[in-house]
Amino acid sequence: MKSQDVRKQFLDFFQSKGHLIVPSAPIVLKDDPTLMFNNSGMAQFKEYFLGNGTPKSKRIADTQKCLRVSGKHNDLEEVGIDTYHHTMFEMLGNWSFGDYFKKEAINWAWELLTEVYKIDKDILYVTVFEGSEEENVPFDQEAYDIWKTLISEDRILLGNKKDNFWEMGDQGPCGPCSEIHVDIRSAEEKAKTPGKDLVNNDHPHVVEIWNNVFMEFNRKADGSLEKLPAQHVDTGMGFERLCMVLQNVQSNYDTDVFTPLIEKIESVTGANYTIKAKDEDEEKINIAIRVIADHVRAVAFAIADGQLPSNTGAGYVIRRILRRAIRYGFTFLNTKEAFIYQLVETLSNQMGSSFPEIVSQKNLVMNVIREEENSFLRTLDQGLQLLENVIKSTEGKTVSGQKAFELYDTFGFPIDLTALILRERGYDLDEAGFDKAMLEQKTRSRAASEMTTDDWTILVEGNTETFVGYDQNENEVKITRYRKIDSKKDGVLYQIVLNSTPFYPEGGGQIGDKGILVSANENIEILDTKKENNLILHFAKSLPTNVNGSFIAKVDTKLRIASSKNHSATHLMHQALRSILGTHVEQKGSLVNPNYLRFDFSHFAKVTDEELQQVEDFVNARIQEQLPLIERRNIPFAQAVEEGAMALFGEKYGDHVRAIKFGESMELCGGIHVKNTADIWHFKITSEGAVAAGIRRIEAITSDAVKAYYATQENALNEIKIALKNPQDSIKAVISLQEENAKLTKQIEALMKDKVKNMKSELASQLQEINGVKFLAKQVDLNPEGAKDLAYELGNLGTNIFLVLATAEEGKPMLSCYISKELVAEKNLNAGNVVRELGKYIQGGGGGQPFFATAGGKNTAGINEALEKAVDFIK
Repeated sequence: MKSQDVRKQFLDFFQSKGHLIVPSAPIVLKDDPTLMFNNSGMAQFKEYFLGNGTPKSKRIADTQKCLRVSGKHNDLEEVGIDTYHHTMFEMLGNWSFGDYFKKEAINWAWELLTEVYKIDKDILYVTVFEGSEEENVPFDQEAYDIWKTLISEDRILLGNKKDNFWEMGDQGPCGPCSEIHVDIRSAEEKAKTPGKDLVNNDHPHVVEIWNNVFMEFNRKADGSLEKLPAQHVDTGMGFERLCMVLQNVQSNYDTDVFTPLIEKIESVTGANYTIKAKDEDEEKINIAIRVIADHVRAVAFAIADGQLPSNTGAGYVIRRILRRAIRYGFTFLNTKEAFIYQLVETLSNQMGSSFPEIVSQKNLVMNVIREEENSFLRTLDQGLQLLENVIKSTEGKTVSGQKAFELYDTFGFPIDLTALILRERGYDLDEAGFDKAMLEQKTRSRAASEMTTDDWTILVEGNTETFVGYDQNENEVKITRYRKIDSKKDGVLYQIVLNSTPFYPEGGGQIGDKGILVSANENIEILDTKKENNLILHFAKSLPTNVNGSFIAKVDTKLRIASSKNHSATHLMHQALRSILGTHVEQKGSLVNPNYLRFDFSHFAKVTDEELQQVEDFVNARIQEQLPLIERRNIPFAQAVEEGAMALFGEKYGDHVRAIKFGESMELCGGIHVKNTADIWHFKITSEGAVAAGIRRIEAITSDAVKAYYATQENALNEIKIALKNPQDSIKAVISLQEENAKLTKQIEALMKDKVKNMKSELASQLQEINGVKFLAKQVDLNPEGAKDLAYELGNLGTNIFLVLATAEEGKPMLSCYISKELVAEKNLNAGNVVRELGKYIQGGGGGQPFFATAGGKNTAGINEALEKAVDFIK
């Protein structure tokens, strides 16, 4: 059975059981500050389990793209080593929100597996929760009794809290679960060891395929459990593992989910994937191919959903996954050039019918991956040189773990590649030292981000919270709930939920509102506003004295108005870019705050000055037209798109949306906007540059910020005029000054060349011969460029020259080292190493080529000591 059919039959089955089929949410989460990625099928439904929202249907089914590489659910280092863990995977799931419970969930799971998919009952095992005295949760007798009607009791196993009690996190909804496991071993293996002895023991062919979670408890901050007001079902079946069973193979990677990718990797790299490796070398190649086939899926879908690789947050996770794939190819498949990007075409053909985003974003994904590959391959080259230096400076045969950690932490050089190269060179790695340095860094990082969250104190039961900020900047409110949070970064804060708030929560690129809660006795400052699990959270340093009182919630209108101008200008600029650069332009990220706006978009070339001017003119023309805001709330999503509204990839939209229109610009947006484009006053682009391959970034300002910008420009011009002694034509005066400066520069260069020639003959006589090397270390009265010319002039005097020349122009020390190429080869000398070591004496550093390198610093007093130490390199 092909994987497309497996997916379809699952969805068709649950549709026949009255379930609403919904699309997969994006793999990248933008509206949940507690998670970077969708790491389970239930993540997009958290608000319903928490009781903060109402689902479209009480019964839902879907296939959800998931990513597990960080936090509690972290499978990254297992991926490729075994055959059943993945970074990105599909989770087939069916959900009940206060509707059916254990009986239906278990019976339907069994019906689908054994009657629809026709899996042999004799290869299935099930587990139920054995109970926990510690948690005061009894043995799950109900689930056990239901299973007894379907499967023999010797195949019903008891599971402990670790395996059979599922939790969303440290706090929140949780409950016992009942897993279904499959044993696909050969008859001979089954005869040796019963399958029940291998369940939940990490056997590659006795694996869990489906987990039925019965959500009936809420985990509180103190660890205790309380009953949820309603019982829910949350199930997840691993699509890739199910395909392995139904396609009668022994590995997820042997299914048609992965074989097209593996075949493409073989074609591109020349490597061969063998189902059963004969030796260690073949297995290393197999692992590398599995890693690449898995990782390209995760990276490609993350980029398609709007997450670019970067050095922070979710972007860093994606970069790390991709770099793991690159280094496996580099080390074990001998790939020294970018190739992973070529797999995206195969992935698009394979999964595009179920996930159309990978088709529409294919070119962008390929370009971003290719650029990341090329960048990391350059890093690997640099790292190899640095590792070579570490080896040379190592006494004995054990390389410092701290040094290896510096390579990993500062330059991104993989530790396993370091260990591999060291083994090949006959060196050992101080793994304990590396682990210690890594642990210290993680401890620092964890301490910096550590946060404790108290339980909610509920003052008003039910979902009574509403947002009125589109129409009001202030209104009378009551507090419905609050809780305390304590973090290393921000200290103690309180999250306050109001029954009816004018405060806009951060979203759609726009930052959250600030303001105050006012009562007769006090003002409580609201520092920020965010949304989490469908609750609007107002952050404050303290609680009101009387939390049950009435308050006036007042938004800081000055900040909000400034943000609204920038937000509306962002929409107009998006329209301008699509009009001027082409309709391939798509928004890939934005930031809207009171000070400026930032807009990331897809475009494969630098935006020229002429094009930027056209964009500015386009936006300012729309401002001059005084276009009124046409806001349509709660219209059907399909209708809005049909009428021309821009929907952004990677965003999660409901059935009903809000559309914002200014003239011909129409976008789906939940943000705050001006009532008329005239309110923006003026629009000015301040910068344009690249963020990643195929992604550009524009920053711009509006209104008062533009006034301040032009005032600054005018002040600068006045200061220039004063410096030029108030000429009639400032531009002519500057040009004249430049021409005069150019003439003087040429004269100085000529004088400097004469000075270098005179110094050459003077210094040639000062060369000392030490161990067959002509050596000189001296401070010279030249600029750094002159010192370089002098070094090359002196270098022409022989093939055994070693020079260190120091300069201190305008109090800035600089060391220049020249070594004859013959000496570099014969004596294994390196000018870069020399200046890095000597640079320490002038409180600086540098580098360069093996035969010539420079180092700048801050301490001129260290020049003499640096020159004295230079001779040590040839003794």
